[in-house]
Amino acid sequence: MQKGMVTAISLLKSSEYRLKIIKAIGKETVTPSEIAKKIGIRLNHVSMFLKDLKENNLVKCLNEDTRKGRLYELTELGQNAIGKLTNGK
Repeated sequence: MQKGMVTAISLLKSSEYRLKIIKAIGKETVTPSEIAKKIGIRLNHVSMFLKDLKENNLVKCLNEDTRKGRLYELTELGQNAIGKLTNGK
């Protein structure tokens, strides 16, 4: 397993919120408020964890210049990491 993948899986396993956020995004393009509604945590917490996930290359923001209505998707690393965790491979 590559070092980046090990780091990604470790990061997700160390926080229930990070894992919930990654799962909530899945294959969709979503806003932080949509994520907050899906998983039932406060928007400011979602924003904090999205920043952390973005810094670790697990999610990407598609419209950084927009103040409201930012759109997030999983990166390839994020998709692979969640795949490993949910499929047990």
